[in-house]
Amino acid sequence: MSANTIKVGGAETFSLVDFPDKISAVIFMQGCPWRCPFCHNAFLQDFQHDSGFIWDKFIKFLETRRNILDGVVFSGGEPLVQDNLAQAIQEVKSLGFKIGLHTGGYRPEHLQKILPLLDWVGLDIKAPLNAEQYAKATGVAPAAQIENIKQSLKMLIDSGIDFECRTTCDPRILTINDIKIIGDELSSLGVAKYYLQKYRPIESDKTTGDSDCEKFFQNKDLLQYLQSKFQVFDIRK
Repeated sequence: MSANTIKVGGAETFSLVDFPDKISAVIFMQGCPWRCPFCHNAFLQDFQHDSGFIWDKFIKFLETRRNILDGVVFSGGEPLVQDNLAQAIQEVKSLGFKIGLHTGGYRPEHLQKILPLLDWVGLDIKAPLNAEQYAKATGVAPAAQIENIKQSLKMLIDSGIDFECRTTCDPRILTINDIKIIGDELSSLGVAKYYLQKYRPIESDKTTGDSDCEKFFQNKDLLQYLQSKFQVFDIRK
């Protein structure tokens, strides 16, 4: 299957924040199985949407950025929805770029196929790993997604690849105690790097104030607790 048939919603040609310690370009893949209430990229959710993005034109751009960019991040949306993701990654990797992936880990069998091509993964953990809370955080109900996420997480740990887990702290769906539970779960599974990300209210959210969003980062007990759990813990605002 040709990489030309992948669906891309857009791209960022220069980023210092999407691939740790790397200057990167970011490809926002079209399509996502989830409907997270804090998503700022809702336009990427519909897999059928045609953005007019031309893959070959992007490859030509990357050819001009050798020795300028370090890597390319496949983000979304959810990159793992696309069956020919491996072909797209291989084409970019053949140009000499490091490869990063942003994913929710919902499709472990596909992650397994592309894992040898990756240099780093950012795994989004939406909520404590139980069906009820994940359904609230992702907007979809199937309990099977929890096992998929756990499989993806185990796969990353066993692979030895550099990866991090991170959680967007949406106060509408998560509490301080929820974050502690996530910390306990990830730490017990062997995760070394964990980050908390500040929720910035989406356009339709007219009620959540900055103080609501900041409460996670102002709670010294929570931050000290998480620092004790991980080799690397930090916050991103």
